Amino acid sequence: MPSNAGPAQDDKHAAPPLPAPLAVPVADSHTHLDMQSGTVEEGLAKAASVGVTTVVQVGCDLAGSRWAAETAAAYDSVHAAVALHPNEAPRIVHGDPDGWSRQGARTPGGDAALDDALAEIDRLAALPQVKGVGETGLDYFRTGPEGKEAQERSFRAHIEIAKRHGKALVIHDRDAHADVLRVLKEEGAPERTVFHCYSGDADMAGICAREGYYLSFAGNVTFKNAQNLRDALAVAPPELVLVETDAPFLTPAPYRGRPNAPYLIPVTVRAMAAVRGTDEDTLATALAANTARAFGY
Repeated sequence: MPSNAGPAQDDKHAAPPLPAPLAVPVADSHTHLDMQSGTVEEGLAKAASVGVTTVVQVGCDLAGSRWAAETAAAYDSVHAAVALHPNEAPRIVHGDPDGWSRQGARTPGGDAALDDALAEIDRLAALPQVKGVGETGLDYFRTGPEGKEAQERSFRAHIEIAKRHGKALVIHDRDAHADVLRVLKEEGAPERTVFHCYSGDADMAGICAREGYYLSFAGNVTFKNAQNLRDALAVAPPELVLVETDAPFLTPAPYRGRPNAPYLIPVTVRAMAAVRGTDEDTLATALAANTARAFGY
């Protein structure tokens, strides 16, 4: 170990270093500031110092969605998206006390409880600083039949809320590609639909492109085992590509496993530019325009 190495340099769990700034500012289209260390001010300042000048703060439950709306109202560089995460819907229906937010209180459960929670998302979605309804969708990673039923009911309700308020729909799709696309077709997707942390392959990217859905790529596009994501990114129309952190999750290589935050967007942007065979300024210009168009700010 070098004699000048400090704990932060050696700690595999320490925050990664600041990357070189982007010359063209971009937005982090999906982040969870409430799950990250430090203050909001610190996180936004660190991001802005490397050219990440806008973030979309995404709620996963009622408490997190209220926090997202309040934070977006307080900071010009923050926009909010509000929703019940797909895994939150079964928790509400079945009265599970464990939610995404530490302060998220639980009702006794049942369909009426889900209806009440959706009514609150509807109220929040009407606020001007709320630009998206999400993350919503389907997550089959650890979900049984009863959970799938609650997820789909919640997903359909979120689609209706997004369309009625003219907000972007932000989709969480884990191991559920066919059903997500089916529900969108059956309900009629909102004019602006974003596949957050896109997880499909190139063929699915073609389907999404035909429908005009935005594909948002996170740090996992840099992972060695994610060739399907790079293949999708390579064929995605340039006007439909977004970038995100999903922080504190999915930290890009070479920092995988360490805490993620909006300031690491340049690492992913540069990896994406390499996949697409373009320069980072050209890609960043498109990403900035696409995110503003997708979320209507």
